[in-house]
Amino acid sequence: MAGHTHDHVDWAARIPDLRRADELAANVFADIATRLTAGLPGGATVVDVGAGTGGMSAALAATLGRRGGGCLLLVDAVPELLAEAARTATAVGADGVKIETVEANLAAGNLSELVPPAQLIWAASVMHHLPDQQGGIASVAGALSGGGVLAVAEGGLETQTLPWDLGVGRPGLEHRLLAARDEWFGEMRAGIEGTIAMPYGWTTALRRAGLTDVGSFSHLLDHPAPTTDIVREFVLQRIAHLAEDARERLTEEDRGTVERLLQPGAGEYLGDRDDLYVLGTKTVHFGRKS
Repeated sequence: MAGHTHDHVDWAARIPDLRRADELAANVFADIATRLTAGLPGGATVVDVGAGTGGMSAALAATLGRRGGGCLLLVDAVPELLAEAARTATAVGADGVKIETVEANLAAGNLSELVPPAQLIWAASVMHHLPDQQGGIASVAGALSGGGVLAVAEGGLETQTLPWDLGVGRPGLEHRLLAARDEWFGEMRAGIEGTIAMPYGWTTALRRAGLTDVGSFSHLLDHPAPTTDIVREFVLQRIAHLAEDARERLTEEDRGTVERLLQPGAGEYLGDRDDLYVLGTKTVHFGRKS
């Protein structure tokens, strides 16, 4: 089915939510893109793997444009996401930047056959959806040119959005939702055909793929209260998705609380609150091909 991948998530249906998240992270993406492209040669080839709706694609295009141009290739397994990412990146209007799309499933392990050798490959929140995460790292690293950098955005501190005590239900709801989502995630990974455990961190995975100069850095994602409209919309959708993923693992009380929080017109409706926020990190792990 269009929009689905081997992780059984309907990514096409989540495009509006992904675009909203991209908007909230725009400044963070811009800072990361500037840092990662600082040492690139003129006319560099950059690949955005798992481009999603193009938030980082746009930041990379803008940065390449300021550096005199280059080639930006967007890769995703979901055609609807790929089209959205291309629209987002093209809308930047970056002079001298050639933008192309490649529909591909990273699990096939043939990225180096689909894209030219790249000076920079960005892969955000995509490796953990692959059956073999270490194999995915190795495959993507194989598409680098000599001296090229692979930057993998995974992990980091979990995003928080709600006050601890909401005045309805038992305090600490968001923490329980996140804990239940972690259980769901473990089951999701276990349910991927051919899944292989990776019992170590991302920097170790980069080193095992043969990369050197391995390291990590993080950027803070911070939209404090008082709440803006986009934060309100983001939080409403985030809580709805968390509750959907975790529903069978929640108590009846917590399920009832979530229903009241998401019900417009209810006295507890999150959309009427001014104390919602978004606080988290974007953590990037990187390594260089010798």
